[in-house]
Amino acid sequence: QVQLVESGGGLVQPGGSLSLSCVASGFTFSNYGMRWNRQAPGKERELVAAISDAGGITHYVESVKGRFTISRDNAKNTVYLQMNSLKPEDTAVYYCNAVKVRGSGPSNYWGQGTQVTVSS
Repeated sequence: QVQLVESGGGLVQPGGSLSLSCVASGFTFSNYGMRWNRQAPGKERELVAAISDAGGITHYVESVKGRFTISRDNAKNTVYLQMNSLKPEDTAVYYCNAVKVRGSGPSNYWGQGTQVTVSS
């Protein structure tokens, strides 16, 4: 059974930090690029950060550059999102997303999401 399980969300004050984790199971993690997306109330889901299958290439949406860092550990089937200097506009549900690079199997998997709330 394929699973992407996010954790680490919560309530934090502006300027604070949170570290999100997403543990994958049921598929070959190293065959997939990984992404963190978010969806704020009343807004469309947007890509926040992405990392290549081997971890050597990363991409960030402009609004989080310099504040967020995506990383992965293929030995642990886990992708991380370190979020620093958080702002109220970062409030959203954050979703982990696996996108197939090679091999067999479905092209996309999604987690259930974890809530991040930035508020004083």
